[in-house]
Amino acid sequence: MTGLKVENVSRDYKQKTALYPCSFDVAEGKCLVLCGGNGAGKSTLLQIIAGILYPSSGTASINGKVLKYNRENYLREIGFMPDDFHAQEMMTVEEFLSFYGSLRKVKKDRINEVMEIIALKDKKRELVKNLSKGMRQRLLFGQSILAKPTVLLLDEPTNGLDPYWVNRFVEILNQLKEQGTIIVFSTHMMDVAAETGDMILFMEQGKVIQTIKNEAEVSETTMKLLKLHRQANV
Repeated sequence: MTGLKVENVSRDYKQKTALYPCSFDVAEGKCLVLCGGNGAGKSTLLQIIAGILYPSSGTASINGKVLKYNRENYLREIGFMPDDFHAQEMMTVEEFLSFYGSLRKVKKDRINEVMEIIALKDKKRELVKNLSKGMRQRLLFGQSILAKPTVLLLDEPTNGLDPYWVNRFVEILNQLKEQGTIIVFSTHMMDVAAETGDMILFMEQGKVIQTIKNEAEVSETTMKLLKLHRQANV
């Protein structure tokens, strides 16, 4: 089985089920979007796929590498952007990316390339603590793509981004899809989901309540309306 395969993963706590069993496949160059309110189980699902949380049942695999049995090789395929920024604030932008790059044996040229992608090259000597919320989000995104992962996992990546950068983010994701990257991310922004997702899972209280395949062509007029809606609500 090629691509990302999630099989009956769930997560139980003593007095609560955070995620009920769910399964899905995401092929190379495709994007799965997780939508739903706070507490829907989106972050729990992403953290299980990322290997941060152990599932109560089920497992995930990437191109046949099963998380449960081949954890080290599985995790080499993952790039992960959390929803909270807990970085060392006294690092510079360049030091931050260099640190994470060293963990994946990423070369200096790639670090410079990523700084260009996230438009922080001119801020490379700026301390993380001095960055705006949007810049921090871009930096977090940058570290997640450093090693050109097979599977890119993003938890609410558009939080704090202005309309220009939401549009730019959509462009970058679609470029990554064209390069074959498998993407799974959560968002509250339905327009971003429509523009990037090949499949959208709607979640509520730990359950997938609806799955939508985004197969229809989206008209140019509809896309313009979606972007206008985005700008009006930021």
